[in-house]
Amino acid sequence: MSAERNDYESAVPQVRAYLARFERAIARTWSAHAGEPYDAVRRALVEALRAEGAESAPRQVIDEVAERISAGKEPFR
Repeated sequence: MSAERNDYESAVPQVRAYLARFERAIARTWSAHAGEPYDAVRRALVEALRAEGAESAPRQVIDEVAERISAGKEPFR
């Protein structure tokens, strides 16, 4: 059990850093592209994720976030 806990504890900083990069990419896309057509938003989001080093996000997540931004909905709510 303690080995599992140590693995978890050592991974937490990496997960937090990834989530911070992911959030920055979403926030940047939201501020520049909210309400724009889905295809344009999705392209911008993929580009922002790549620039942040967070491009490993699942396709379904990227699609959902792009839909929300395109619809003008807050991506974090």
